[in-house]
Amino acid sequence: MPIALTAAQKRYLRGLAHDLKPVILVGGKGVTDGLVAETVSALQIHELIKVKVAAEDREARDLAIATLADAADAALIARIGNIAVMFKPRTDKPLIALPR
Repeated sequence: MPIALTAAQKRYLRGLAHDLKPVILVGGKGVTDGLVAETVSALQIHELIKVKVAAEDREARDLAIATLADAADAALIARIGNIAVMFKPRTDKPLIALPR
């Protein structure tokens, strides 16, 4: 189950993600088991990542982003165009301290 975030926490995370480059690229094959595993690994390392989706239409992008966020058990912070920001805190030694 993804973490529940307040509006202030999402705003804070969007600010942190502004300068990040996409770490995960979803290509023509869509969301595969390998892509989910890489996303989980990247979230464990970075906690906050950007995902770039190369899909033609809006519904396909939305579906790929939602599927990937659900499979990785991550919170979807923002989606602008073909870029999504996802967050999943570490269980031990979190890097990002969220505001209350």
